[in-house]
Parts: sequence; C-alpha cells; structure tokens
Amino acid sequence: MPKRFLLCLLLALPLGALAAARVVTLAPNLTEMAFAAGITPVAVSEYSDYPPAAQSLPTVANWQGVNIEAVLAQKPDVVLAWRGGNPQRQVDQLQKLGVKVMWMQTESLAGLSQALRQLAPYSPQPKAALAAATDLSNGFQALQKQYQRPVPLPVFLQFGSQPLFTAAGNTLQNDILALCGGRNIFADSRVPWPQVSREQVLVRQPAAIVSIGDSHRASAIHAFWQPQLNVPIIMLTDDWFSRPGPRMLDAAKQLCPQLAKEE
Repeated sequence: MPKRFLLCLLLALPLGALAAARVVTLAPNLTEMAFAAGITPVAVSEYSDYPPAAQSLPTVANWQGVNIEAVLAQKPDVVLAWRGGNPQRQVDQLQKLGVKVMWMQTESLAGLSQALRQLAPYSPQPKAALAAATDLSNGFQALQKQYQRPVPLPVFLQFGSQPLFTAAGNTLQNDILALCGGRNIFADSRVPWPQVSREQVLVRQPAAIVSIGDSHRASAIHAFWQPQLNVPIIMLTDDWFSRPGPRMLDAAKQLCPQLAKEE
C-alpha cells in the first residue's frame, strides 16, 4: 500500500481511532455491537450483561434515560445511541454540548451488519470489525438460502400472554422468521408491537408458535391455548431474539432447523 494513501486513510479516521477510542453505549444491544466490533466501551447502559466483560463497566444510562453528567465525565470520542430506546431530547442535549453521537440503525438484518461497519473506525481492530460485519451478513444469507420454503409456514410470534402481543412486519423478529421460512400472521399490523386478542390469533390459524423463554414458559403457553389451538411451540433464547444485535444470528440458527421440522 503506498505510504501517501495510508497517510490519507489515517487522517480520515476519527481522532479517537488513532489511539484507543473512548466509546459510550446507551443501550445493551449497542454494547454487544461495540464488543462485536472489537471495542471495549468506557461506559455502558444498565442491563449490559453480554459479553461478561461488560458487566464490570460503569453505567451511564437506564430505561429512565441518560445521565448527561456521567456521560460527559467519560470524555467520550463517540456515544452510540439507539432510536428504539434512547430519548431524543437527551441525546440532542449531548450533541449541543459538543459530544459526537452516532445513531445506530439496527431495525433490519442489513442494518446490523452496516452498524458493525460504521464502528470499524473506532475499533482498535478495524479489520476484525469489518470481518464480523461480513460474517454476520453471510450467516443470514446462508440460512435464508438453506431454509427458504416455496410456501412459508404461518407462525404466531408470541411475546407475553397478559396482555397478548406480537411483532409486526417491520421488526427484526419478523425478518428472522421470514429467512427461516416462516410467515408472520400479523406482519400486516400498522404498529411494530401490536396487542392482539385470542380470537384474532385463532382466526389466522398459525401452524406454529414462536416465543422466548424456557420449558416452563413453553408449558404455560401450551396451557394458555388449550383446547382451541394445539400446535408446536418453539422457544428461543430471550436475549438472542429480543435484542437487536449480533446474537440475532444465534437466534436464527436456533429457530431455522426447528421450524424446518414443521409442515
């Protein structure tokens, strides 16, 4: 690589990327994204419990909002924010105070890979971050190729029973189901997380139910639908399927082979 080109590349990088960039994450899924890109944040949000190394980091945000003073005290090179979970007003306040904020778009499978690419300049291992993005994208594509069906299987995505709610078509959960050969029976909902009735589900005749949790949760779901609906119940690991982060690929690998058994 010519020396002049290398110098231009380095000058184009954010200042923090030339040393150890100080990165703050404001949501657990963003913490996972940072670590996947080879970045160890200097501060995170509450419930950042994966990977285990995140659990010992100072917290500067929770479900109630962002601790502006605590963020400023970290002197971050960049703060990672999530439109799905961080208050716009507080993030705008950080920007007005001179803090660089990167809004991470994680609402689609392609967006997850793109987010890792965006983080590469802030990573001490930029090539590893780009490789992780490629691996994530390739992983999703391989599963879609392997498990696509001529006629997708109608599936109810169940999150909670009281109230009973589900995921619509404009969610990552819907995308994971689709690449595994399933058809979300509430994909046409106008809101991302609609509350539905028992009768609405029964009318749409799902061939399987996909939910999150353990065997005890599966038993409770089975009992909830008896005697009107007796279909297979597929349980996925909660954080894998709920958090819009790199472990969505693990959720897909967990779901696809189980869904493939159903006709």
